[in-house]
Amino acid sequence: MSKMGNIELFILDLDGTIYFENQLIDGALDFIKTLSRKNIKYLFLTNNSSISKSNYVEKLEALGIPCQDEDIYSSGGVTGIFLSKYRKGKNVFLVGTKALSKELTNYGIEITKENPDIVLVGYDRELDYNKLELACFFLEEGAEFIATNPDLLYPIKNKRYLPDCGSICKMLTTATKKEPLFIGKPNRYIIDIIVDELSVSHDRVAMVGDRLYTDIALGKNAGIFTVLVLSGETDEGMVYQSKHKPDLVVSSVKELTNLINK
Repeated sequence: MSKMGNIELFILDLDGTIYFENQLIDGALDFIKTLSRKNIKYLFLTNNSSISKSNYVEKLEALGIPCQDEDIYSSGGVTGIFLSKYRKGKNVFLVGTKALSKELTNYGIEITKENPDIVLVGYDRELDYNKLELACFFLEEGAEFIATNPDLLYPIKNKRYLPDCGSICKMLTTATKKEPLFIGKPNRYIIDIIVDELSVSHDRVAMVGDRLYTDIALGKNAGIFTVLVLSGETDEGMVYQSKHKPDLVVSSVKELTNLINK
């Protein structure tokens, strides 16, 4: 608990932590206001690669949370950074949304449907069978398999879920026997980018999220403080069974506000 007083930057998951679809989780706005009042930095980190930074900014502002482009880090954007640095000149067949395609092209990534070097999978709410068929063909022909994030489920209201990027990847792995390289959470690469850009040391950063295998695993991989909220995918029973143990478990960010105010 004493660790909380040393935190200079809160990295906040969105889906299941701050909101469900278009509804704020109870206490989320007050939590953000508390951080601002105490001059504690925060940013939003999401594995949802289906929409762009500008979409997130619009959504958060519509929900009453002040936000700018530089406050948003997504698995799609970080994948664009990764490809531009470590797969320079490689072209991509994309199983993803038009918004993700546009974000990738902003990083100079060439999107193609012919002889790609890489098959890239994101959370694709525009998915059709033709994309899956082409992805299987290209993977079998030797294309590298990369994915934005390993999340199996995307949370929506009333404890319901939709298949996320990880579930799409499982279909392709079943068909081709190829496993993807995941770029977003829990790959520590995304945290190293953030702390470098913001000049914050790892021991002054906290990751807050609702998923053990992405949010908490990311924090552990990166050596930062981890806070699990039980407002999303994870319940207490899952915590005991998981190898990814959070430093702190709270019911929601509303409870976290109380701890910060102590």
